[in-house]
Amino acid sequence: MELSVFLSVAAIHLLAAISPGPSFVVCLRTAASEGFGTAVALSVGFGLGAVLWAGGAMAGLALVFEWMPSAFLALKVIGGLFLIYIAVMMWRHAPDPMPQTGVSAGRSHWAALQFGFLTFATNPKPAIFFGAVFVGLVPTDASLPARLALLAVIFANETLWYIFVSRVFSLPRARAAYARAKAWVDRSFGTLIAGFGLKIALT
Repeated sequence: MELSVFLSVAAIHLLAAISPGPSFVVCLRTAASEGFGTAVALSVGFGLGAVLWAGGAMAGLALVFEWMPSAFLALKVIGGLFLIYIAVMMWRHAPDPMPQTGVSAGRSHWAALQFGFLTFATNPKPAIFFGAVFVGLVPTDASLPARLALLAVIFANETLWYIFVSRVFSLPRARAAYARAKAWVDRSFGTLIAGFGLKIALT
């Protein structure tokens, strides 16, 4: 694989990772409410979810979805319902006090990583995105080391971007602003995530 092709795929994915979506909203809220460490673990889960779909696209999963649209529809509905579940939980717990940062505060890092992975893995649309990018740019005879390097870059793009988001929104000033308007912010974010869920399920 030519270096220019490799860099093009990396740049296209980075732009896609930066574009706001449900993962961004979940990361922002986690960083502000549970602190930097928990949000970093969540970010690693997002990165692993991106590798899951990118690896699946390399294995031809996007083509499987084209041949079996019912499977893609089922995964979209499941993913949409999962995001709606997150939205309902955010609404229910909006009045709860914000957990204090610390070793025992909020979710464990392992739980946050699992949640991040599940949030990403229940949205099958990245498989279509990666499938389109790979079909258009990655040569069919690309070597295994080149494909593994591409997966590593995809993991790094996704994870490092959300670690950056985590750092910004876990700073004391951001946490204080969030704490002052937690109920309103959580319900707003819940509504936004529910909208993302409906969009995933219905489009």
